[in-house]
Amino acid sequence: PAVFKELTVRDNLQVALNKNTDPFANMFRFGHKEGRERLQQVVELAGLQDRLDELGGNLSHGETQWLEIGMVLTQNPKLLLMDEPTAGMSRHDTNTTIELLKKIKSRGMTKVIIEHDMHVVFSLADKISVLAQGRIIADGSPDEVRGNPKVQEAYLGGAH
Repeated sequence: PAVFKELTVRDNLQVALNKNTDPFANMFRFGHKEGRERLQQVVELAGLQDRLDELGGNLSHGETQWLEIGMVLTQNPKLLLMDEPTAGMSRHDTNTTIELLKKIKSRGMTKVIIEHDMHVVFSLADKISVLAQGRIIADGSPDEVRGNPKVQEAYLGGAH
C-alpha cells in the first residue's frame, strides 16, 4: 500500500482497515468497537501512537514504512511479502523496523522478505535462500548460510 500523504496516520490506517469498497458503508465502520480495537493494536505494534494526527506526507522515511506495514496489518494477512523493507533507512530506523518485524513474527504470520542488508536478514530469518546471478547458491538456517563459502564469497566478502 501507498501512504495517502494528505491524510493523517489515523486516517490512513482507517482506510486500510476496510475491505468493503463502498464509501458509505466505510463511513460507519470506523466507530465500531472491533475496528477501534484493531487500529489500536496496529498503532501500538507499529509504534505510531504519538503520530496519529500527523499527515502521512510529513512522516520520516522510516515512519512511512512503519505506517505502510501497519496498513497491511490491519487486514490480518496470513502472508506478508516485503521487498527491501529497510532500503534507504538509517541504522536506527533499520533496527526499529527489525524489532517491528520480530513482533509480527510472534503473531503467527509468514513473512517473505527480499533483502540485501545481511544485518536485517540474519536478525529476522528462520530460513534463508541466497540467490546470486539468478541462481540459488545456499538454502538453510542463518548459521548454515553464514558458514557457506559460496555465500561468503558472493555477499560477505570472502571466507571469514
